[in-house]
Amino acid sequence: MPLVAYLWVAFALNYVDRQMVYSMFPALTADLGFTGAKLGLIGSVFQWVYTLSMPVAGRLADTMRRDVLLVASLVLWSLATLGCGMSASQNEFLAWRAVMGLTESLYYPTALAVIAGHYAESQRSRAMGIHQSAQLCGVVFGGWYGGWAADHAGWRQAFYVACAAGVAYSLVLWLGVRGSKAGAGTPRRGQFTALLRSKCYLALCGAFSAFCAIQWIFLAWFPTFLQERFHLSMTDSGWNATLFVQGATIAGILGGGALADRLRVRFRAARMHVAAAGVLLSAPFAYFTFSAASLDSARLFSAIFGLFAGLLSANAFAAAYDVIGAENRGLSGGVLNMTGGISSTVTIYLAGLTKDTIGFSGLLAWMMGIAIVCATVLGLTAYSKFDEERI
Repeated sequence: MPLVAYLWVAFALNYVDRQMVYSMFPALTADLGFTGAKLGLIGSVFQWVYTLSMPVAGRLADTMRRDVLLVASLVLWSLATLGCGMSASQNEFLAWRAVMGLTESLYYPTALAVIAGHYAESQRSRAMGIHQSAQLCGVVFGGWYGGWAADHAGWRQAFYVACAAGVAYSLVLWLGVRGSKAGAGTPRRGQFTALLRSKCYLALCGAFSAFCAIQWIFLAWFPTFLQERFHLSMTDSGWNATLFVQGATIAGILGGGALADRLRVRFRAARMHVAAAGVLLSAPFAYFTFSAASLDSARLFSAIFGLFAGLLSANAFAAAYDVIGAENRGLSGGVLNMTGGISSTVTIYLAGLTKDTIGFSGLLAWMMGIAIVCATVLGLTAYSKFDEERI
């Protein structure tokens, strides 16, 4: 089985574990007494810890055995998932979400560095796109499974089963990644200043953070929006909030990865431009989704958002590796993911705080404008600076 297939399953489990909670909000409110702002903290606490751990996790991926880091991350976040299910209070639940953020942070920059080292540069966007599609499948399944379990089996049982699945798969993952040629990190120490010197990389960080702010409003609050606007059950809101947007995103990822790899033969900055187009085109449809007057309109607009969002998702990290050297792949991936995490933590909390005042659509109107500006800056910077910065 190809290396990316082993990583695909692990990444899907990663997102099932973190995503399923967002379809359980009514159950957590009833059982543990969560308020609107505290519900926002469920996403924000995870993201704060996950985000701030990213540079360290990325540096570890450049200096330690990557196969060990991958398996350790899977086992540890699975145990943190078990802790969430056993929580008896709001603070205990939030504390385990923080532990989950810390342990999951080890996975992503490590996996991307492994993929970049294992597959040829001409296949990089496609390989990373295939891996990224696992995120969307995990979101879809986690969104449905979390709501279904809360409605039928109980929210605690959902966490118990997820823990068992992760620990069991860790044995399979070890067999798949052990001894791969990208199994160990690069022994040389990279320099953080190399990232700061690249104008293309910094512009990519800006566009990626604007996109993540919008994307995480979808991941964290779209089920709640559907429950409140269209009076859906937790089960129905879970799959409606994930199936259409994430299914379309998978199509966008696979198509966007293949498109960028093909275009890069003639245009060296193609990955940067495809990523910028993804942010520019997806942002308006996020606003339209949360302004929809009917369930069918919300489904349609969310699917269009997902299709364009896939262009960015397939190429963001592959584009970064076009201008950042191999010795800093873990660090550059970690810092890029950190920028997206910072923006998403803020907007997840703001969405919970303002949902009863300006509403989700009011917040997204501002985010849409910021995203359009950042995407334009990325496109112009890649056009003017890429050739002098590319490795």
